[in-house]
Amino acid sequence: MIENPWILLGAFPLAAYGIGSTPFGVILSRARGVDIRKAGSGNVGATNVGRVLGRRWGWLCFALDVLKGFAPALAVSFLAGCDAGGPTTLQQAAWLAVGAGAILGHVLSFWLGFRGGKGVATALGVVLGLYPYFTFAGLAALGVWIAVTLASRYVSLGSIVAAGAFLAFFVGFNWAFWGLSPARLWPLVVFCAVIVALILFRHRTNISRLLAGTENKIGAAKKQTKTPA
Repeated sequence: MIENPWILLGAFPLAAYGIGSTPFGVILSRARGVDIRKAGSGNVGATNVGRVLGRRWGWLCFALDVLKGFAPALAVSFLAGCDAGGPTTLQQAAWLAVGAGAILGHVLSFWLGFRGGKGVATALGVVLGLYPYFTFAGLAALGVWIAVTLASRYVSLGSIVAAGAFLAFFVGFNWAFWGLSPARLWPLVVFCAVIVALILFRHRTNISRLLAGTENKIGAAKKQTKTPA
């Protein structure tokens, strides 16, 4: 178990940021002769990749974006360890620093001039990788995302609802299964709230289009008008 705070709070988060910065949407679209930043909505995430390149490329991009959050988070979960009775504040801080590094890498990729995607897929990877305190809440939120997206055919709506549900699932599961109150896991609670706020902020244009009835639905005809990433 690694206990050096310089490694846990410095080296690991920087490495996670580097991994998270990998712009898989751009890489995949360039391999197909397209610059995804100049096609569809202009966003580099899996939804736009799927619309422009086709569904299988969108799912591949989604899986890769999830992986770049999952791999660093799972690694630090084991390398930082966890004390009996629940994680210490330092251990929680190490997990969160690595998770934040991966997500910020996706949202503010240095390869793309500190621009990027909305962070939903990478955030999902992070919560699934931070075992077990985020994992089960993340799986439940994923179920909500699938249900809402299939019912409404709005990917953005599914992401927004799932983000809000994740915080409630996190508090409920950890209290019910491990007897850990939000006060005991306060760094993780703060992280959950920040992630929800970040996802809502990154979806602000989608929220506006949902309210206006102009948001793209799954299977709808592609719109060529470029909107902000």
